[in-house]
This record gives sequence, C-alpha cells and structure tokens, in this order.
Amino acid sequence: FFSNRRSMFRLGRRALVHSLPQLPYPVEAGIPPVISPKQLDLHYNKHHNAYVVKLNGFCEADAKLKAMSLMDIIKSKPSPAIFNNAAQHYNHSFYWSCLTPNGKAMPASLEGKLTETFGSVAEFQKKFAESAMGNFGSGWTWLCQTADGKLEIVNTGNAGVPVTEGYTPLLTCDVWEHAYYVDFLNRRDSYLEKFWTIVNWDFVASNMK
Repeated sequence: FFSNRRSMFRLGRRALVHSLPQLPYPVEAGIPPVISPKQLDLHYNKHHNAYVVKLNGFCEADAKLKAMSLMDIIKSKPSPAIFNNAAQHYNHSFYWSCLTPNGKAMPASLEGKLTETFGSVAEFQKKFAESAMGNFGSGWTWLCQTADGKLEIVNTGNAGVPVTEGYTPLLTCDVWEHAYYVDFLNRRDSYLEKFWTIVNWDFVASNMK
C-alpha cells in the first residue's frame, strides 16, 4: 500500500509476526483538514493495533497459520475470529494508503474511467457517499475493479474484504464509527462529505489494472 507494503506481506510469508504498517504521514499531525491527531492516534494505535496483536496471537498458536501471508490467511476461509482480525489488518492498511494530508489531484486516467462509468467524478462521489450512508452498522465502502475491468461501488459489512469476491480494491472508506467518532461524533454524513479532501488519488489510480 505504501513504502513498506511489500515488506508487510513478506513478513507473513517468512513466518514472522504481522506488524502495523508505517504510515506515510505522522500520527501527531493527523490527516488535515479532516482527521485530527487524536482521532488518528486512537484509530491507528488502538483499534488497528488491536487487530494486529490478536492476529499474531492466533499465528503464534498455529505454525501453519504463522507461515502464511496475510492475504493467504484471508483467502483460506479461516475461523471467523481469525478472518476478522486478518481482514481488518488488511482493510485498515489499505485505508491508510487511500488517504493523504490535503488530498492529491486525480490522475487523468482515473478521472476518465470514473466519468465513463458513472457519468462524472461528482456523480461517482455522490453514489459512493449514498452507498456508504446505506452501509448499515459497521463496515467498509469500496471502489473496486471487476475481473473484466469495470468499476463498481461495493459495500462490505464488518471485516468483509472485496478480494474474497474476486474484486480488485481501488479505494476504501472506513465507515465503522471508530473511524470518525472523535471528530464527527455519529455524523457519518459529515465525515463522508469531508472524506474527498484527503483522498490519495495517485494510490487509487495505481491499483487499476
């Protein structure tokens, strides 16, 4: 996802413990102008880290599991507890890469694909936000690419990961309340409205096939 994306997955293949990925921005600065330092610290160092700690506990108790990469664990249809913690580690790592302070301009290739699929970038953002608002309870809203190259907006509940359904994730928005409650309380709509100002469109475009 970011500078140490490969090393994060390599750790799994080499049967070493999983670890929090290093963020491409300092926690103490937050992700301006949307996510405060306190929100980022709680989300990254507390919530995300808890999934990593629990996943490592499962791996230490199972040599076969310990030898598997993170993605292999997710795709192996493990027990719900193992899947939830592995998938949430993946989901959060992907989410952090989708964000950058003050956002980035959208590459023309991605803008063209979004316009071709949804009619305009603004229409895509509207439909994405509507999907995210309709994602009941806790979960994730994704922009994905299908095997035949089409773009789709996909909701997953709880720890769901689109890769298990054959999708290639391009962008995700965490709609678990712990992603925004410090800064927006229970106002998911306000969080989603501001979300676009911190999207790393370079990363999103880099995921397209």
